[in-house]
Amino acid sequence: MDFLKSAVASAIAKSSSFPVIIGDRVDAGESIFALHNGTKKDDNTACSLFTFDVNANKSRLPLAKNAARKLRTLRHPGVIRVIDVIENETHIYIVTERLTPLSWHIKRKSLSEETIKWGLYGISSTLKFINNEASSVHGAIRVPSIFTSDSGEWKLGGFEVLSSMNEDDAIIYTYGSLLPDSNRYAPPEVVNGGWSAIKKNPLGAPDAYGLGTLIFEAFNVSFSGNDQLSQPGSIPGNMVQSYRRLINANAKLRLTAGHFVDQGKKTNGFFETPLIHITEGADNLGLKSEDERDQFLAELDELTDDFPEDFFKMKILPELLKSVEFGGGGPSVFGAIMKIGLKMSDDEFETRLSPVILRLFASPDRAMRVCLLDNLPIMVDRIPQKDINGKVWPAMTTGFTDAAPIVREQTVKGVLSVISKLSDRIINGELLRHLAKTANDEQPGIRTNTTICLGKIARNLGVGSRSKVLIAAFTRALRDPFVHGRNAALMALTATIDVFNDDDCAAKILPMICISLIDKEKLVREQANKAVDAYLGRVRKYATTLPDTVLPPESAPSTAGPAAAAAPARMGNQNDTSWAGWAISSFTNKMAGASGEMSASTAPNGANLTQTQSLPASGRATPSVNVIGEKPVAVSRPPIPDTARSSTSQPPEPEDIFEDDHAGAWGTMDDDGDNFFDASSNQHIKASTAAPAAAFDDGGEPDFAGWLAAQSKTKSQKPLPKGLGKPGSAGSGLSVRPTAPARSISAGPGAGGNNVKRPTIPAARTIATTSLKKETKTEVPKPKQPEPTDDDWGADWD
Repeated sequence: MDFLKSAVASAIAKSSSFPVIIGDRVDAGESIFALHNGTKKDDNTACSLFTFDVNANKSRLPLAKNAARKLRTLRHPGVIRVIDVIENETHIYIVTERLTPLSWHIKRKSLSEETIKWGLYGISSTLKFINNEASSVHGAIRVPSIFTSDSGEWKLGGFEVLSSMNEDDAIIYTYGSLLPDSNRYAPPEVVNGGWSAIKKNPLGAPDAYGLGTLIFEAFNVSFSGNDQLSQPGSIPGNMVQSYRRLINANAKLRLTAGHFVDQGKKTNGFFETPLIHITEGADNLGLKSEDERDQFLAELDELTDDFPEDFFKMKILPELLKSVEFGGGGPSVFGAIMKIGLKMSDDEFETRLSPVILRLFASPDRAMRVCLLDNLPIMVDRIPQKDINGKVWPAMTTGFTDAAPIVREQTVKGVLSVISKLSDRIINGELLRHLAKTANDEQPGIRTNTTICLGKIARNLGVGSRSKVLIAAFTRALRDPFVHGRNAALMALTATIDVFNDDDCAAKILPMICISLIDKEKLVREQANKAVDAYLGRVRKYATTLPDTVLPPESAPSTAGPAAAAAPARMGNQNDTSWAGWAISSFTNKMAGASGEMSASTAPNGANLTQTQSLPASGRATPSVNVIGEKPVAVSRPPIPDTARSSTSQPPEPEDIFEDDHAGAWGTMDDDGDNFFDASSNQHIKASTAAPAAAFDDGGEPDFAGWLAAQSKTKSQKPLPKGLGKPGSAGSGLSVRPTAPARSISAGPGAGGNNVKRPTIPAARTIATTSLKKETKTEVPKPKQPEPTDDDWGADWD
């Protein structure tokens, strides 16, 4: 029959009319009630369910009914909150707020000393109310009668024997001994004379003794009997004296719960803790004065990380949010909110804090905006990306142009926190435009932080514009008058070396860093040395991957007659391959060629091969050299500068020959550098077009005396240039030394200016003109070799 009643009760509990879905059992069987987790069907909120099986505990039914009645009628913040009570023939159901047995936390030792004191303060205050205002005795103060709510607060339950001392037939006198573990927790007078003995003692004496056992068990985890109470164990020293008075064997000398609270609240008392102060001051925080609010927040800052998280989430946080949004709490209150938010899960943060934070970002209060930016690193990961791009970022953009420097600086710092959640469009568009402005801000600290910010977000920038933007920003910062701005630029360049290509490192960045090597500040110089070392290592490593040369390989010369392959042009000393040696040798040969002996000579086989050698010094024509040998040899030569190609162009006056020679040479090299050292074979002049030219000895010194004697017998009988001859010297012609093959010098354009008319040698003009027309294939008849004049010598020098 009992089985059938239990089955019916279970079916009723599972029926659609029952308001709660019963879940798992969570208690350890230390009470007449079984505690289950539950869910309310109407709104799906969590709750707890105390169930009493009438058929299984008929002798204790009066205790269960007394508990249900007292919980309905007795209302206090320290008492468990009852939602509903359901009674039938088989069961009694008490639906309450979601609760957890305190014994769980005690056995796990998960409570700090601060939290235990805070909980004991709540229970003591509740007992004070029951004993004094309600004129009642609880009679079962122990760990199994205490529960913790969702907010972490300690709630008093176990009202099975709670009785008013105004009642002559109070249930505690008759049924007090039916409680589980009654003898273990009973005070000495009850152990000796039964529960009726409490009538002869002060009203709060039984509960005071129970409070002492609760203190001992909370700090020492286990309690087996009254003989343990004499050793305080882990009870805090400032509480031991009051604790001893609570467990006094003489009931008349015991300290009541109310007096225990008063002693703890004295100056430097054991209940004078920040957590207890916050609990008392959390209510109506928005109505407090500024001084009271500041005191409350100061106490909140004193809390350690082991405060009860649930209490702050459920009790303190709502009051703080109301204060900061509507009560003028300001940034200080928001800082306390974020301290609590760190203990929250992502779902809780998004549900309870994110909406308020997003509204606060639109606040015009500068202090609040700075506070939000300061706390952005710890909350950005909790805010969805769509809200960052759609709500947080638009509010942040106003800070880049704010009149207050602190707002601009904090906004630049805030970029580092949100960069990972910003879209590419925002990063490479709006963000770079704003940073370009702050990089030129009047405040040196803002410029420096902008440089640091760019260095840290470099890898988030678009690949296409990243290098250009960073090089422009960092090189500009290297010229910043603020020493820390220059130092930040060098550190940023060192940190972002991997985002630049090798060419930019060598051509754009390294030269700019080298300027900082002689900075006036040692801090900058030291950082510049580190940066130079890093970039030089990068460039040198890249250089090892380059080929030795990009010039095409030279082909071997052919011996097949006139169509021989092109050979490298002879420049100065053929054995000297360095650029410096070439330049010095060419200049020396030029001087030697102009002052040597010259004579007309032909090759034994009657063929002449003309090689025109032109050095791009200043764009003017240079002496051409005819090499006469037994076999024609095709010689590669550089292209003739444009100024030498024109037959009407006039070279400068002799005194201007070297005036701007270097600038013209580098300009010619830049314009025609591809062919400067690699002349093509089609530029060779055929031997048939070359007129006989005066040859000179390549191996010995030129005979100026013989040449000057020959000049005195010319038809014109013009005087020699001043200082170059002796009166009366004569000669029949230019002598030729037989020791080495001779080279002939063909006359170039006249050396005179526009106001001086100089006679020219027709044959020389014909040869120069013919050599410049590279694509002309017809042969020109060999003209008659005229007599050289002194003016022609000057033209060849030019």
